[in-house]
Amino acid sequence: MHYLKRILIISFLFSFVAPAVSANAGLSACLDKGKKEFSAGDNASARQTFKRCVSLSPKNIDALLSLAAVELKENQLEPARASFLSALKNMTRSCPYLSYTYSMLGDIAYKQGKYKEALAYYNRSLQYNEANVNSLVGKGTIIESQGDKKAAAQIYEVALAVEPLNIIARKHLRALEPIYFSDEQMLEAMKQRYAVMPDKQELSAEDKELFSKIHSAEQQEGVAYLKNKYPQLPAEYVVTLFKDTDFAREVLTLSGYNAMRKQVGQDAVAVFQKLNVRVQDIFDLRDMKGKKIFLDDTTLTDSGYLVYHAALNGKKTYLLPNEAVPPTKAFLAKVSNRVKELQSKGYTEISRPELAMIKKQTNCSEETLTKKLGLYVLPVTSNDKRYFVISADIQDDHKTIPWYFVSRSRSRRNPDIVPPNNRLVEMMASINQKVCSQYDGELM
Repeated sequence: MHYLKRILIISFLFSFVAPAVSANAGLSACLDKGKKEFSAGDNASARQTFKRCVSLSPKNIDALLSLAAVELKENQLEPARASFLSALKNMTRSCPYLSYTYSMLGDIAYKQGKYKEALAYYNRSLQYNEANVNSLVGKGTIIESQGDKKAAAQIYEVALAVEPLNIIARKHLRALEPIYFSDEQMLEAMKQRYAVMPDKQELSAEDKELFSKIHSAEQQEGVAYLKNKYPQLPAEYVVTLFKDTDFAREVLTLSGYNAMRKQVGQDAVAVFQKLNVRVQDIFDLRDMKGKKIFLDDTTLTDSGYLVYHAALNGKKTYLLPNEAVPPTKAFLAKVSNRVKELQSKGYTEISRPELAMIKKQTNCSEETLTKKLGLYVLPVTSNDKRYFVISADIQDDHKTIPWYFVSRSRSRRNPDIVPPNNRLVEMMASINQKVCSQYDGELM
């Protein structure tokens, strides 16, 4: 009896253990298959395999994270987000994948343009692992875009301390050198570029400005530009920092920077000529704010570089000598508000031909019309103005003279417009005279 009971108990236990062992073996084989497919670059097969793994064990962290990784690789952001969140729900507070999972959720939010959410995920990731380089770089990128470049530089420095060869962090940090370099570091950088004397001890404001310009030229591929222009690049134009190390970097010397500026200026002249700008006008070209894009030495200004690059891409962002500076959106909004204010006060806008007609009918100058006869001139640009006349029913025959003539003209096209009477105009007409004298354009 005891023997039979023992056999029954053992059979009962195996009824649970055997399927569990079989399920675990199936999951393990499934995960191995999916990972091999993923490593081989067969993302579609790997995705289907990992989905089957998840169906075998819906709460298995390895299966969920593997599926999420494939979905993220294929840029299926929402499915990847759902898979990472599912994995997160099954993690304990001591799970080693917490930092990674939050970091990947940060990447997804960043790609979706949800930067506030992404920053929150990166910060959460760093709470579990302050050395998570992906989260450090992501956080730095967002903070940099928000304008706190010094704080971003500090974050990139931490990332590089953990992973010195991280390309993204190093690229961002290099771009921020004029922002975060100390005076000592900047002075040393200037000496490396032969931009100051070797024995110089203090950095001046002019030195800082020059470093920013040379550095900017380097960031815009100035070294590659010179190499392309010179079959045999002069040795004094470029120097290599940290030579024979993993951090080797070519930078411009002061001579190289000046040579590049001169060459770019010549290239810009040729580009503007191809755009049919007259040679005599090229050095008087201005940017859209009205500032000249060429310096007296025929090199480009900072904004001139932007204008030149836009021209290379077929965009006209320059003004010819006879072209007016276009008004800004803020100024146009101000003009629009002023127009509404004038209309509320009884003014009506008139055209240039109508203004010319008023001058002819009254023989009055624009100055007299403005000062004494209710004309309002609203400047928009140096070459563009808008004109308004009082059309409200006011007891002032002088102020309504312009509208008298405009309304009579418009009534010929629109019978609904009824011209007002004007005793002064009618009186002057009865004696065959115009409102203003024909000699000096003033009121009679």
